Amino acid sequence: MAVRLWLASFALLNLGAATALCQQKPSPSDGVSTVQPGAPGKPSKTLPSDAGPIPMREPSAPDVAFMQGMIMHHNQAVEMTAMIESRSHDPAILELGKKISISQTDEMGFMKRWLQDRGKPTTMEMPGMEHMAGMDMSSMKMPMMPGMLTEQQMEALRTSTGPTFDHLFLTGMIQHHTGALSMVKDLFRTPGAAQDPLLFDFTSDVDNTQQAEIDTMRHMLAKEKQ
Repeated sequence: MAVRLWLASFALLNLGAATALCQQKPSPSDGVSTVQPGAPGKPSKTLPSDAGPIPMREPSAPDVAFMQGMIMHHNQAVEMTAMIESRSHDPAILELGKKISISQTDEMGFMKRWLQDRGKPTTMEMPGMEHMAGMDMSSMKMPMMPGMLTEQQMEALRTSTGPTFDHLFLTGMIQHHTGALSMVKDLFRTPGAAQDPLLFDFTSDVDNTQQAEIDTMRHMLAKEKQ
C-alpha cells in the first residue's frame, strides 16, 4: 500500500514537472526576431518571428552603378570638407562641413556594405577595361559623376583661404549636392531600378538631406552679400 502511494506521488510529481517544463519551453519562434537594418539615419526594423529570413533581391544594373558612382561622389565631398579646418575661420562653415563629413562617411559605409552583401564590386568598372582585371588602375581617372568638381575647381579650393575659400566651398558643394540629386532622380526614372527597400529608403534620405543642405548653403551665400 505504501509503495503504491509512493509511486502515485512520484507520478504526480513527474507530471507536474513535465507540465511546468512544457509551459516554460519556448516554441521554435519564441524570442527569435529578424532585424532588418535601416539606411543611414533610419532605424532598424524588427520583423515578426515568423517572417523568416529577408530575401536578398538581385539588384538591377542601374542600382549597382548608382551605388558605385555615389561612393565616388561622396568621397570627393568628404575630401572637400577635410580642407575646411585649415582654410576657414567661419564657425558656420566648420559646423556644416563636419555635418556633411560625418553623414557622407557613414553613407559610404552603408553603400559599400550594400554592394558587398550582394556580391558586387564597390568600385565602378570602366567599360572596355574588363581585360585589365587585376592590374593597378589607381593612376587611371574614373568618369566624373554629375556635379563633381573638376580638378581645377579642387585646386582652387586647396590654394584659397578665408572668405574666398568659404565662397568657393559653398558654391562648389551646392554644385556637388545638386549633382547627387540629379543622380537620384535619374535612378527613380529608370524602369526596374530602386525596387530594393533599403536602396529606396537610402536614396530618399539622400534626396531630402542634401536638398535641405543646399537650402542652408544658399542662405549662407545670401548673407555674404549683406
